Amino acid sequence: MTKFEFNHLVNHHSVSLRSYALNFTKDAEDANDLVQDTMLKAITYYNKFKEGTNLKGWLFTIMKNTFINNYRRLVKTNTLITQSEDISSANLSFSATKNQAEGKFVLGDIDKALSQLPEEYYVPFIRYFEGYKYHEIADMLHIPIGTVKTRIHVARGILKKYLKTYSKNTAVSEMV
Repeated sequence: MTKFEFNHLVNHHSVSLRSYALNFTKDAEDANDLVQDTMLKAITYYNKFKEGTNLKGWLFTIMKNTFINNYRRLVKTNTLITQSEDISSANLSFSATKNQAEGKFVLGDIDKALSQLPEEYYVPFIRYFEGYKYHEIADMLHIPIGTVKTRIHVARGILKKYLKTYSKNTAVSEMV
């Protein structure tokens, strides 16, 4: 089959390609672009088409793969690049003031606050933080489940006092 005959056959399937493209894109202009990309790839790689096979199926496969690749590329681009309209001054301020050093300070403060807890509150709180259920903690420590709940509640209150500077409510009330 000559290249001219192949181009004619590909062009003959353009109507069915367009309706198939609309299933993917749901937009007429995007569908036209997808058909154009598909036809361009088909004509460029016509020597890879084996005569006697289903040309329409081959074209539909090219279209599906082109759509998937374009979609993946678009998603990847949108996740890597933030458009300038999307960056508000609040986001700029947040990203400019937050860094790993601040995180280390926060973790240091949390460790210090945890070390200030009496052991009777520390152990149940840490076990709960690690994901143990109340009844499991009660069994481990051989104390009633109500006592476990109370100690965890008291530990949270003590930690709130030590870590008050990180409270969102404190920051908001200081601004007002």
